[in-house]
Amino acid sequence: MNFADHTADLLALRPGDPGYDDELAGFQTGFAQRPAVVFTAASAEDVNAAVRYAAEHNVPIGVQATGHGLPGACAGGVLVTTRRMDRVTVDPEARTARVQAGVRWGQVVAAAEPYGLAPLNGSAPSVGAVSYTLSGGLSILAREFGYAADHVRSLDLVTADGRLRQVTRESDPDLYWALLGGGHNFGIVTELEIGLVPVRTLYGGSLAFDGREVDPAALLRAYEEWTRTVPDGLTSSFAAVPYPDIPALPPQLRGRYVVSVRVAYTGTGGEQLVAPLRESGPVLADSLREMPYAESHTIHSDPDFPHAYYGDSAVLSELDVERAGEVLAAVGPDAGGPMCVLQINHLGGALARPAPNSVPYREGRFLVRLLAVGDRDAARAVLDPAFALLAPVTIGRALNFAFGAGDRTDGLYDAGTQKRLAELKSSYDPANLFCRNYNLSACR
Repeated sequence: MNFADHTADLLALRPGDPGYDDELAGFQTGFAQRPAVVFTAASAEDVNAAVRYAAEHNVPIGVQATGHGLPGACAGGVLVTTRRMDRVTVDPEARTARVQAGVRWGQVVAAAEPYGLAPLNGSAPSVGAVSYTLSGGLSILAREFGYAADHVRSLDLVTADGRLRQVTRESDPDLYWALLGGGHNFGIVTELEIGLVPVRTLYGGSLAFDGREVDPAALLRAYEEWTRTVPDGLTSSFAAVPYPDIPALPPQLRGRYVVSVRVAYTGTGGEQLVAPLRESGPVLADSLREMPYAESHTIHSDPDFPHAYYGDSAVLSELDVERAGEVLAAVGPDAGGPMCVLQINHLGGALARPAPNSVPYREGRFLVRLLAVGDRDAARAVLDPAFALLAPVTIGRALNFAFGAGDRTDGLYDAGTQKRLAELKSSYDPANLFCRNYNLSACR
C-alpha cells in the first residue's frame, strides 16, 4: 500500500530533504539519528498512518516529542515526531488534565495553576509530559504523591495492529500495567488523561555550599542523616555540580564547585525542617522560600539550552555514604575527564506504595544519577567505574534517567517485572515494531 493511501496531510521527510535535520533537532545534541523517513504527526490519525506504514514495510518505528530523550536505534526505520500535538485541557472539577503527545510540562503547570492544581511534573518545564510519565515520572513532589505513572486515568494510543485504542485500568489491565513503566514499547501514546493534585504553593528552593570550602562528603553524610528525620511529604535531592569558568554562566557560579540540597514541601514548618542543613557549613546561596507552584522549576534551575550529555542511574537499597563519598571524588572537579553532575534523590514515602503499573524498585531508598556533558565514550570512562563503586547497594536502574544508555536492558526491571513485560511485548508487538528506549525482545 502506498503511504499516500493512509493520509494526504502527513508530511514525510527523508535524508537530504529540506527540513529533515531541523525536524530531528532537539534538546539532546550528543547522539545523531538518521531514520529512513520522519513523519510529522499533528493528530492521532497521523500517528496511526505512520504505524501502519511501518508495519506494512516491516521496519521499526520510534517516537520523538521534544528531544529531551531520544528514541532507541531505529536505523532504516521510521520516526514519528509529535511536537505539533500540544493541546492541554484541564477539568478543574475532576482534577484531571488531558495532554497530547507533544506537550511539555511547563504547559501543563501553566494550564492547571489558575485552578489551584498541579501535575506531578519533573524539575525541567521543557521535558515532554507523556514520555516522562510512561517511564515512571519522578516528580518534585514524589515522596508525597508517588510516581506520575500512578496518577494516569487513561491512555490513547496506536498499537502495532494499527488500532487506535483508549486504555484504562478497567478496560485493559495488562496493557495499562505494561504501558506505565514500560515506555513506548507497546504502542505510540497520543494522549494521556492524568490526575492533578491540589497544590497552589509550596516551600522549596535550594541551599547551596561551596564544595571547595566545605567537604562535600561531610555534607552528604549530613544530608543522609537529615533524610531520616523528615516527613514523607518532603521531597529532596543532593547535588554536586562543578561549573566551568565560562562567560555563559552567572559570575557567582563560574569555576565553582557547588554542592546543594534541593527541597520541595507542601506542608507547614518548612523553615524548621531545613534548619539542620543550614548548620552544615557556610551557605553560598539560599533560595528556600514559599513560592507559587508555577515557580517550582526554579528549585533545580535545570539548563534550558540544547547540549550533548550522557548519563545513567542506580537505585539503591540504602545510601552507603562511604561509597557515595568515593563516587563524589571520582566524578568531582579534580578527577579529570568530562564535567559530571551528580544528583542523589531521596525516595520512599508514597513512592514505596504499590500501584497497578510496571514501575519497578519501589523499595529503593535513594536514586543516584550521574550525567556527563559531552562525548559518550569519555563519559562512560568516568561513569562506569563510579557506578561500580555503588554495586553492592544497587538494586536496579531508572529508565527515566538512562540518558543515552537506554539500549542497555540490564537492571531496568526486576526479574518478575521484566518477564511479564516481555510476555506482553510478545502479545501486543510480536514483530518488535516499536523501538523506543530499549528492546524488550532482548529480555525474553
